[in-house]
Amino acid sequence: MLHGKAKDEAWNNQVKEKLSPALQEEVFFKDAAWPSPFVPGLEYNSPAHGPWNIVHMGMLLPGAHQIYVCGANCNRGVILTAAEMNAGDRFSFVEIKEEDLFNGQMEELVIEGVSDILHKLPEKPSVVLLFTVCVHHFMGCDLTYIYDTLRERFPEQCFVDCYMDPIMQKEGLTPDQKLRAGLYKPLPMREKNLKQINIIGNDFPTREETELKRIAKEAGYTVKDITECKTYDEYLSMAESYLNIACYPLAKYGAEQLSKRLGMKFLYLSFSFDYNEIDAQLKSLVKEMPGCEMPDTSLLQKKCERMLKETKTLVGDTPIAIDATAVPRLLGLTKLLITHGFSVVKVFADGFLAEEKADYLWLKENAPDLKICATIHPNMRVYPRNSQEKVLAIGQKAAYFSGTEHFVNMVEGGGLHGYDGICELCLKIQEAYQTKKDTRDLIVRKGLGCESCV
Repeated sequence: MLHGKAKDEAWNNQVKEKLSPALQEEVFFKDAAWPSPFVPGLEYNSPAHGPWNIVHMGMLLPGAHQIYVCGANCNRGVILTAAEMNAGDRFSFVEIKEEDLFNGQMEELVIEGVSDILHKLPEKPSVVLLFTVCVHHFMGCDLTYIYDTLRERFPEQCFVDCYMDPIMQKEGLTPDQKLRAGLYKPLPMREKNLKQINIIGNDFPTREETELKRIAKEAGYTVKDITECKTYDEYLSMAESYLNIACYPLAKYGAEQLSKRLGMKFLYLSFSFDYNEIDAQLKSLVKEMPGCEMPDTSLLQKKCERMLKETKTLVGDTPIAIDATAVPRLLGLTKLLITHGFSVVKVFADGFLAEEKADYLWLKENAPDLKICATIHPNMRVYPRNSQEKVLAIGQKAAYFSGTEHFVNMVEGGGLHGYDGICELCLKIQEAYQTKKDTRDLIVRKGLGCESCV
């Protein structure tokens, strides 16, 4: 039996051995821990900026004006985002200086700063998205008092509490989840239209060819989506829908909250790559929408199989790398490609979604030597990016870290869904294999699909 220092050393060695795979920036899948393969710590930010941030998302709400209350360093990033997308006229900020942390007047700074901005705007915005930050948590700032006072001063103005607090990324709701919920807080209670449904929380419009939209529209339903609303009145009409559908994992919370508040039904139909799961989703959709008919999914599956076979014939054994920003169900896509003979060699992700546990276990058993690479580990700043062979990447970060010009330039699922989504992704893979892209130019542009002055 070991005692004292020897016991401590033995214990430390056991801990090191247990954690050693997770302390690296690249591990084999057989060694990848669930749900976080890597130990959190200092983080690296790659130059792949296609995924949307909270500024891009806030601009989806027609006529909204964003106000950020934070220090100059935090302000820099959001100001540049708004400027790059030529939306500076819909953006303002209140700067926090060092003395504001100690003078006991933080609430007054926010109230007076926001009031001054609103008095100077040329016209009243439809909604004010007011973003407070980490320092307000640290100081115990009375946010309730702030919003009560602002609503009393501006009774005709709609204010939505929003947050830019990355300290909350590791536990609880992230700023992304909070904003995807906050964007729908202005919707009022209205009489429900039993022929109208909403798709909630997406950054991109869902393709018209998806089974989801075709089933609804063929039965005479109207499908509403904030990404397609041009006016505030059109946005407000979303309150008349009787059913909310979330397809993006980070939108699930917001859709649930909206459904509870306005008495709507709710379905979570994520972009899955499993035929059985897609079938189950379509059945649940048809069940909640009277008059809708279930499509012949056997034909849809056969089409997917043809597209996958055609794509595999084209790309052959070309090494494929995939990253988690391209599609929300990264492991599901990886499994689909591997089971159809594709040579997936790397996946880039810093963690896994709870709904991917089954795919994780399958890959651990059937693809133990598949490499999983971090994207925010500090060592990734010097990760080798000069592959001597042709690599096909799915996602901007996979393209950057693989050093390839052949990549699918897509984030957050790109509006794909269901069987149609799988077929469309196959076409994108074929295009990426056959056509080079200017990776350096494309990935640095913030918010894929948004206007960019860069």
